[in-house]
Amino acid sequence: MRQAGLSIATLRRRRYHSYGGEIGPAPENLINRDFKAATPNEKWLTDITEFHIPAGKVYLSPMIDCFDGMVISWSIGTRPDANLVNTMLDAAIETVATCGDHPVVHSDRGAHYRWPGWLTRMGDAKLTRSMSRKGCSPDNSACEGFFGRLKNELFYSRSWQATTIEQFIQIVDSYIHWYNEKRIKISLGSCSPLEYRQSLGLTA
Repeated sequence: MRQAGLSIATLRRRRYHSYGGEIGPAPENLINRDFKAATPNEKWLTDITEFHIPAGKVYLSPMIDCFDGMVISWSIGTRPDANLVNTMLDAAIETVATCGDHPVVHSDRGAHYRWPGWLTRMGDAKLTRSMSRKGCSPDNSACEGFFGRLKNELFYSRSWQATTIEQFIQIVDSYIHWYNEKRIKISLGSCSPLEYRQSLGLTA
């Protein structure tokens, strides 16, 4: 990149925070910054990130598998509410409904992950909750890393002046499909997450 005169476009932005104070007991931090997983559906990470474009604010809620960084499910909307995270969780649960896996799901201490709808879904699917320590973003740094790559590669280097909310949502959705299916990772032998799973015979 230095020889070609290339640089990464980055901007410092205010980070979205969902923490609203302690509203109940938090589960133990079972992940403890160990983001490696030997198999799919062993450890999942989730969080919410905010995009602020001229047309308004958009929020992304993904579920990321520590095994290979694949985005298992995601929801995109204009409100960081219970529906956003619950829709994403429902879709993630569907991916393990027939295989009998019960991942640990790690999040920050945001209220979304402590409301009755989330807790009921987690319990019914026999998923194990794990939470970061209060105000400690490195405890979920692998998820933060995904947000950083997404914003550096897609968001910061472009002008969104003429982009509608609906168009932006479609663009982010397309990026995540590309991330899963085409974007190579050196740690996966220069394969995308989907290609890596296919090479191991884990998916068709």
